[in-house]
Amino acid sequence: MGEDEFDGHLQELRRGTIVLASLRLLREPGYGYGLLEQLSAAGFATDANTLYPLLRRLEKQGCLVSEWNTDEARPRKFYCTSAAGLRLAETLTRELETIAAAAARLP
Repeated sequence: MGEDEFDGHLQELRRGTIVLASLRLLREPGYGYGLLEQLSAAGFATDANTLYPLLRRLEKQGCLVSEWNTDEARPRKFYCTSAAGLRLAETLTRELETIAAAAARLP
């Protein structure tokens, strides 16, 4: 298997981590494009076509709250992790740590 053949598997693995990383980063309010940059800088590269639907879904599920900021020339929708989102982030972090530890114990 070459690197290109791994792409689908790597993408699948990263998809769930984007949820966790977004919830953790949005403990401080942020907007979509800024979050894309933060995710990329932290090693969680994704694109707008993945992130924006994810933000809407997490908001609909009650894990994020949002507010429009119209103070600047260009209105931006700011997101922040809700109490339910914080609980989810804690649960996902523990689960990821458990999975990583289990994988490390494999021969």
